[in-house]
Amino acid sequence: MTHDHDLELRPTARQTAAALAPAPGRTGGDLVVETLYGLGATTVFGLPGQHALGLLDAVRRSDLRYVGLRVENNAGFAADAYGRVSGEAAPLLLSTGPGALTALPALQEAAAASAPVLAIASQVPVAGLGGGRRGHLHELRDQQASFRDVVKSVHTVRTQSQIPSAIAAAWESALTAPHGPVWVEIPADVLSAEATLPGVTAMDATPHEVVPRPELTAVAAHLLAHAERPAIIAGGGVIRSDASGKLRALAEKLSAPVVTTFGGKGAFPWEHPLSLQSWLEDRHVTDFLEDADVVLVVGSGLGELSSNYHTFAPRGRLIQIEADAGKLEANLPALGIHADARLALTALLETLDDDRADPSAAARVRDVLARVRTRIGSQDLGLEQDVLAAVRSALPDRAPSFWDMTILSYWAWSAFDARRPNTMHSAQGAGGLGYAFPAAIGAAVADPTGPVLAVSGDGGALYSIAELATARQHDLDVTWLIVDDGGYGVLRDYLTDAYGTTAGTELTRPDFVALAAAFDVPAALTTPETLAADLAKSLAAPGPSVLVLPAVLKLFAPTHTDPAPAV
Repeated sequence: MTHDHDLELRPTARQTAAALAPAPGRTGGDLVVETLYGLGATTVFGLPGQHALGLLDAVRRSDLRYVGLRVENNAGFAADAYGRVSGEAAPLLLSTGPGALTALPALQEAAAASAPVLAIASQVPVAGLGGGRRGHLHELRDQQASFRDVVKSVHTVRTQSQIPSAIAAAWESALTAPHGPVWVEIPADVLSAEATLPGVTAMDATPHEVVPRPELTAVAAHLLAHAERPAIIAGGGVIRSDASGKLRALAEKLSAPVVTTFGGKGAFPWEHPLSLQSWLEDRHVTDFLEDADVVLVVGSGLGELSSNYHTFAPRGRLIQIEADAGKLEANLPALGIHADARLALTALLETLDDDRADPSAAARVRDVLARVRTRIGSQDLGLEQDVLAAVRSALPDRAPSFWDMTILSYWAWSAFDARRPNTMHSAQGAGGLGYAFPAAIGAAVADPTGPVLAVSGDGGALYSIAELATARQHDLDVTWLIVDDGGYGVLRDYLTDAYGTTAGTELTRPDFVALAAAFDVPAALTTPETLAADLAKSLAAPGPSVLVLPAVLKLFAPTHTDPAPAV
């Protein structure tokens, strides 16, 4: 008896003929390219390298779009943003040793933010693997060991026949919830040797669904249905799983106030009557959540920032929905539900019966937000609020924005209305500098239909200044706002608060306007008063642009007593 799937696996006569007579001149690099094509990839990011020449040559001869950046870490940030915006796995091509290691911080950020990056790195020739004594350029004794603690999965190749399966498995891993970076490693001689294997055809690497246990969602639905003061914390998992609509439906059904984490910006409408916005670092919001009799946490591990620096101590029942099993109940005991946010929210909506109208919920939200406004208003922070408001007024609602680890970004985490899901992104997952501009490049490649905004401080800007050449070379619609305060502003504040003085935070920096002009990128100085108009003009102009705002901004006063986090 022949089953349908047997027929699907049986090659056609044409496929058999092609397999018996593969096209000449192909290499292992072509097998990589053919596999990426078969999986649906259209774009790759990276840098050339001696051991990756066979791969880069195959990309050159293909229809894949190659976007080459100037620093491997920046290429990783670009791939990260491409994955976040497109929802596809973003191939990142790296060379061996120093080139690969330079991308580690970007892969750490992708892991923290659940961005699907498919890193494909070269290795020394097969004969030199594992020894570390043959003297190959860039040689490491165990290169993959440097990445194993960062990425979701590691896939090693030692022969050309292993290439399609390894890349397909990595692709599936990257796109299975929680999304994340994966690592594929291929020796240089495997990439450059002639390939006698048949061409790679379309491949099935469908991500696994992380489905909730029905008995757990039944208990969660019961707890929520009988809660008098339910509340919801919505994290980045809601964004990654495209579950914003489900979240809103559940919140309205339960009359449950919602606060979004910094990674979950845009998951819930900012001006909704039930929206506590993103004031997670405010003690008034923390107190409100602690007073809830049931708190539903969706798509968040309740890490340092999301728990107000681990001061959040709920008195009621905690329900945690999280696709990363390692984050379930990692910080607080809860009814842990290992599941994709969308699937779990769907199950809850299908289980809950009648809507529960509670007019007092919106009134309690208004009271908390009024307390927050009063606290902020008492701290002489008009400049900071005006600058953030200017950015919001100039930025089109659907335009994505990318924020470096700078004071204005810290404000944006709490106070910026993202307006749409998956439009505001920052480096707050791992906290490395230099993220914003190369990430904005990746987003512009993923969606060239509108402008993209990057926001950096002058310190972080120097990490990625070389990518002005990339933006110019590809003529990308990226506007870069650099807030120039003469140093590492966040660390300056932290050191002053902790020790009464600073060390290593004051920087000699270039004339950013003149430097951008050297890259043939239009640039201008702006002021807090003219920022909204100047930024709107830059965003509307085609191609890359730079806007420099000389300003010393302040952080709002913390409402916790723990030491400030290191950056």
